[in-house]
Amino acid sequence: MYRIPKHIGIIPDGNRRWATQHGLNKESGYEYGLPPGLRLLRYARQKGVKELTYYGFTVDNCKRPKEQVIAFADACLKAVKMIDNEGVCLRVVGNTTSPCFPAELLEYTVSKPCAEDVMKVNFLVNYGWEWDMKNNWASREIPRIDMVIRWGGMRRLSGFLPLQTVYSDFYIVDDLWPEYKDGHLDEALEWYSHQDVTLGG
Repeated sequence: MYRIPKHIGIIPDGNRRWATQHGLNKESGYEYGLPPGLRLLRYARQKGVKELTYYGFTVDNCKRPKEQVIAFADACLKAVKMIDNEGVCLRVVGNTTSPCFPAELLEYTVSKPCAEDVMKVNFLVNYGWEWDMKNNWASREIPRIDMVIRWGGMRRLSGFLPLQTVYSDFYIVDDLWPEYKDGHLDEALEWYSHQDVTLGG
């Protein structure tokens, strides 16, 4: 039996690399990252995870070519709309004053009360750790993250919620995000159940 983390952070990396490997333009990869996000949410809820935080895109990602920026912003918009239909308590966090932030998501940035038995989902859109810090930790309502799972093989947090990840366990999946399968989450939960969680004590 797994010791289930209450809150998992998701870094869904590798969309562009996956697209290139499949003979597609880099910007095409983001669309293929949508179904995995929904499958993971449903499976994590089935496993008893109480909260998920997805890393949509960062302030720095907006420096990419225009066609990629449009594609990942559109994918995040679609992802939020899809997640909103899953009966979860959803909130979007990010720099809303930037032109990179999709105006259609502004309604999701307002904090609202969540029923205790409803899964919470946070979605980071146009997020930056410096922006977060300079805005009195705008993400402060997001609680501590127990485990971060990153797809795509990279061993870094890429600015993902530094306040909440201070004691997070960090699990790497070498497969690219569009290749997600439920077994990835099973393996991560099995690994996490063997970690010595002391929170510095």
